[in-house]
Amino acid sequence: MPRENMASLIQKIARQASTTFKNCGSSAIGENSKGFLENQAKLRNLLHEIRAEDLNIAPRKLDPSPISVPHNPPVTYMHICETGAFSMGVFLLKGGSSIPLHDHPEMNGMLKVLYGKVSISCFDKLDNPPDAASEAQFNPPVLPYQKDALRRSILRSIGEYTEHNGPCVLTPKKDNLHQINAVDGPAAFLDILAPPYDQDDGRDCHYYKVLENGDVKLETGEQKEMWLLEIPQPTDFWCGAEPYPGPQVTL
Repeated sequence: MPRENMASLIQKIARQASTTFKNCGSSAIGENSKGFLENQAKLRNLLHEIRAEDLNIAPRKLDPSPISVPHNPPVTYMHICETGAFSMGVFLLKGGSSIPLHDHPEMNGMLKVLYGKVSISCFDKLDNPPDAASEAQFNPPVLPYQKDALRRSILRSIGEYTEHNGPCVLTPKKDNLHQINAVDGPAAFLDILAPPYDQDDGRDCHYYKVLENGDVKLETGEQKEMWLLEIPQPTDFWCGAEPYPGPQVTL
């Protein structure tokens, strides 16, 4: 059963997200802004408390049925709310599924696991020095028309998260690209993005493939420079929709 104060908690999360991200896209928001950091800390603390039962979501069991279009997608999304400042919803991953490596252009975000376990690989984009892509060697070789789709990056971390962990945070410059894999069964997480994706406003979602050293084990604190290739949305990934069963959020 949801905790007694759950309706007010999810409402508090939405209101705090609105306060935290109301100035997205302006100079008033940034990693070094005192006001933003204070509001971000409040939002992180609220997210740390959220659990699946608070949203009337029961942990899913392992589904043996095969992934199929369009009836059994690997990932589904429950929309909770969206404003011009942020969007909030729940992603549900079937066992063994993943959300491929993708970016969040000029966006902030927070991800809080509700049940299960996910592995998250986080990357930062780097500037491409002149001719760097032309000089880099890849195996197998990159085709000439793919050179413009190459991106230098830093693999900053690979970590596992459960409902007992605090939220995973991304900013426009730090941990902005990530891949999310369900580990040892189904998983779900609450997702806040600010501002929301908007192709017309230059915030489309781009997918990437790691070209070098894809199976990387990082020691604590270690980071690794890698090349990424921008690719179309992988054919084995798509996201279905299902209704959100939790307390209503109003803003």
